[in-house]
Amino acid sequence: MRARLIRGAVFCAALACAAPVAAQTVHLAVIVGLAGDPEHAELFQRWASTLVDGATGRLGIARDHVIYLAEQPEKDSKRATGKSTQQEIERAFATLSTSAKEDDVVFVVLIGHGTFDGKVAKFNLPGPDMTPANFESLLKSLPSKHIVFVNTASSSAPFLEVLSGPGRTIVTSTRTGAERFATLFGGYFVDALMSDSADADKNRRISVLEAFDSAKLGVARAYEQEGIMLTEHPLLDDSGDRKGSADPKADGKNGRVASILSLGTAQSADATPADPKMRALYEERRDLERRVEGLKLLKSGMAPARYASELEKLLTDLALKAKQIRDLEGKK
Repeated sequence: MRARLIRGAVFCAALACAAPVAAQTVHLAVIVGLAGDPEHAELFQRWASTLVDGATGRLGIARDHVIYLAEQPEKDSKRATGKSTQQEIERAFATLSTSAKEDDVVFVVLIGHGTFDGKVAKFNLPGPDMTPANFESLLKSLPSKHIVFVNTASSSAPFLEVLSGPGRTIVTSTRTGAERFATLFGGYFVDALMSDSADADKNRRISVLEAFDSAKLGVARAYEQEGIMLTEHPLLDDSGDRKGSADPKADGKNGRVASILSLGTAQSADATPADPKMRALYEERRDLERRVEGLKLLKSGMAPARYASELEKLLTDLALKAKQIRDLEGKK
């Protein structure tokens, strides 16, 4: 009984300390690595642009507090602030180390592919790749006590093992370095950060934990729909135990801090229509878009004929849904 009371007191103290976090300045760094092929390049750019636009629009983060490094910044010149080379990443962290204050929240999101040779994991970049040790030295340079580091790439689990520590919430799309296939987690995680449906407590703020839970379910559903064995298992660590959890909880060992931290609060202007029927159509369209994205990433594990057939069906359904939306909007 006494132990439970002590744990409860500690948790309440943690909440009291962390509660003001949402009101502090938020800094976001989005880093998109090597795509490898045009399909992944298109998807990764879409995920990154959705995150950047949502952060500066829906979530109200100041544009000068957002860094977006891309493999080909010239293809997204209105948003990208530089090329995702190791040198530019180090320069970005140098900027964050001077602009972010102790009580600010710093989000770092990696989108792309990763590799693991059995000893060292890497995030693939134009030029030299970066290891967990490379990012550890950069995170140490930040004065912020509230750091969220999300690696959505394949073979990302070893990053958690190295980067885990006090004041850090680490999210990876895999539970081991051996999970080497392209991952879906990044798209679902970004969507969750911008979605009302992920807001479990209906406070118009998507916590890191809510986004993690929503993305994990989305990934599992996508694999199940295609009848393919699940090859990515996301982890979250905010306790500094260097192990993380596949099922974090707001009152568990991992998940307490993540349940409080968020990228921002939804502004009064919603990204989707107020009309319930139109909103439902928008959500159905986005679900179809997610399925198309997921199918493309799962392509390597499918028979070519099946892939082509399912892609054609999804694209047809998506076109019909878009027509429904246009027709309904035309009547207003």
